Amino acid sequence: MTTDHTRRRTGLRAAAAVSLLAGSLAVGIPAAQADTGPNGRATLEGTAPEWTAAASDAGATAGSTQVSARVYLAGRDTQGLTAYASAVSDPSSPSYGRYLTPEQAEARFGATPQQIAAVTAWLKSSGLTVTGGDRHYLAVTGDAAAVQKAFAAPLHDYRKDGRTYHAPAHAASTPRELADAVLTVTGLDDSPRRAKPQDTLPGPGDGFRNAGPFSTSYGSNVASTLPDAYGGKVPYAVRGYTGKQLRAAYGAGGFTGKGVTVAITDAYASPTMAADAAEYARRNGDQPYRKGQYTEVLPASYNSVEDCGASGWYGEESLDVEAVHALAPDADIVYVAGASCNDPDLLDALNKIVDSRLADIVSNSWGDIEANETPETAAAYDRTFKLGAIEGIGFYFSSGDDGDNVAAHGKKQIDTPANSAWVTAVGGTSLAVGKGDRYQFETGWGTEKANLSADGKSWTDFPGAYTSGAGGGTSSTVKQPFYQRGVVPDSLAKANGPTRMRTTPDIAAVADPNTGFLVGQTQAWPDGTVSYDEYRIGGTSLAAPVIAGVQALAQQARHFPIGFANPGIYARYGSPLYHDVTDHPLGADRDLAVARVDFVNGVDAADGLRTSVRTLGKDSSLQAVRGYDDVTGVGTPAPGYVASYALPFFRR
Repeated sequence: MTTDHTRRRTGLRAAAAVSLLAGSLAVGIPAAQADTGPNGRATLEGTAPEWTAAASDAGATAGSTQVSARVYLAGRDTQGLTAYASAVSDPSSPSYGRYLTPEQAEARFGATPQQIAAVTAWLKSSGLTVTGGDRHYLAVTGDAAAVQKAFAAPLHDYRKDGRTYHAPAHAASTPRELADAVLTVTGLDDSPRRAKPQDTLPGPGDGFRNAGPFSTSYGSNVASTLPDAYGGKVPYAVRGYTGKQLRAAYGAGGFTGKGVTVAITDAYASPTMAADAAEYARRNGDQPYRKGQYTEVLPASYNSVEDCGASGWYGEESLDVEAVHALAPDADIVYVAGASCNDPDLLDALNKIVDSRLADIVSNSWGDIEANETPETAAAYDRTFKLGAIEGIGFYFSSGDDGDNVAAHGKKQIDTPANSAWVTAVGGTSLAVGKGDRYQFETGWGTEKANLSADGKSWTDFPGAYTSGAGGGTSSTVKQPFYQRGVVPDSLAKANGPTRMRTTPDIAAVADPNTGFLVGQTQAWPDGTVSYDEYRIGGTSLAAPVIAGVQALAQQARHFPIGFANPGIYARYGSPLYHDVTDHPLGADRDLAVARVDFVNGVDAADGLRTSVRTLGKDSSLQAVRGYDDVTGVGTPAPGYVASYALPFFRR
C-alpha cells in the first residue's frame, strides 16, 4: 500500500517459495516424497534454510531450547490434486469448471484418519507434544533434542545481522513409511521473529491528509504557475478517483457483481471498518451496503501486534474493502483477518476461506520479496491455492510496490506469493480518466520525484530519484506455467538463465498513488481527536482489489465461478478486451508527469507545504511496452472484457 506520504505497503510478511515439477503448472512437491535420505528416511526438501550458508555457525542449539513447529499434511493423491486443479482451470480442458465442494475436496484429497494417526504417533514417540491443528497441519512443541529425534536434523545456532537464530543444520526428514503423509514442516527455523501473544489491537493510526490543489479528472487543473516538466506544463494530481470513474475506465457496464462473494485477507482488523465503509459510500455516491453485505471472520486472538505494526494494516483493509465495493457494489464482501502478519496466521486465514468456501474471489494486498521465501512454506501455500482452484476459488495478489526491487533490496527480483503459478499476480498502472469519466490512457506505474527549488523557478535534479513502482519480473524459483507459453517473450521468461520461468504480473490496474483512489478511514489526529477523513492512496495494494472487483463483475456475467483465472486471462491476450498499456501512450517522444503539493507534516499547513513533480511510466528497469510486459502483464481490462465471460468459451 502506498499513500501520498511515507507510508508503504504495511506489514510485509515472511513469505514462501514454490517447488515445481518440470513442464507442469507450479507444483508444490510433497517434500517427503522428493528424496530418500540415510537410514531409509524421506527427506523434506527445502527445510534447511539457505540463509545459514552465509551466517556464522555458533554450534549446536542447547537441547533444552523450546521449539514450536507445524507439520503440514500431504493428504491423499497430491499429484492428482495438481492435475485436477489444472484441468478445472483450463478453458481447453473437458473438466473445465467441474468444481468440487469443500466436502468433496476433503474426501478426495484430504489427509486420511490413518495418515493423521500415524503422523501423530510418530511425533509423540519422538518426545514432541501435539498442541493442536486442523485438516491441514499438526502443531507441535518440544525441545531441540526431541526435534532432532523426530526429524533427524540437529538444530544449530547461527549469527545473522547481529542476532542469533536456530535452524536445522541440514534438511529434515521423516520415516520412510510417512513419506506420503507429510508435506513439510515449518518453524524449525526461528528467523526472523517469533509471535508475541497479545489479545488487544491498538486504536487508529496517525492521520494523513492531502494538501491540494487537485485535478477533479486527469488534466482538468493545469499547474500553470509551476515550472515546465518534459517541455510543458503538467496537471495537478487528482484528488483521488472514485468508483464511478474506475468502473467507467475498466468497462463495468451494467454489471454489479450480484451473486458473487469477494473475500479480503489482511492482518488484524480495523474496529471501525464497517462504519468507515458505510460513510465512504455515502460521501462518494457508491451504493449503500445492504444488511449483511459486509461480514467479518476474525481470529480468537492476535499476536505480533508491535512487530507487524497492527494499526498500519487498518488503512490496507479500508482500501481493499472500499475499492471492491466501488467496483462491484452488489458483491458480498467477507473480511478474513489474519492473527498477525506472519505466514502461519495468513495461511490460516486463507484456509478458512477454502475449508468453508467462504468466497469465489480472494483479494490479497500483502507480500514479500522472493529472496525471503522458504520452500517449505511455499508448499503449504500452494496446496491451499490448489484446493481453492478445485473449488472454483481464485486468489489475486499484489505484485509489489518497489519495481524490480533493486533500489529497495539491492537485488533484482519479484514478490511472493505473487510468484506462485497458482495465483493471479496484479501489476500496476498510472491511470488517466478525463472529463465525463472517459478513459484517456494508462502508463506503467513508476515514479521519479523532483522537488520545487527554493526560488520556485525550477525542479531540483529533474526528473529526480526513483521512489516506487509496480513490481514485476522473472522468478528465480518458479518455472513457467503452461498458460504463459507463447505469450511471455523469452527475453523475460529466460532473463535468469536458459530455463523459462514464471514472469509477473499477469494483469494490471491503477496503482500509482499520484493517479490513485480516494479512501476513507477513521484516524488519530495530533490534537488528540479521532475522526473519519479521506485521502488518496495507491500501490498494487489498490490494483489487486480493483481487479478482484472487475472479476466479480465478470463472474456475474458468466453465471458460474471463474475459479483460478490465469488460463482464461491469458486466453484473451492480444484481443481488444485489454488496454495494451505502454509507458508512452501519447507518442514515443512524450513523457508524462503530474505536480503535487503536500503538507510537510502530513496533516495541515502549520509546518508549510512541499511541491514536487512526479513522473509517470518510469518503473526502475521495468518497462511497459506493446504486448506482454513485466509491469502490466497482458494489460488492463477494457470495455468488453467483463461481458466476454458470458461466452461459454473464449479462445484466442
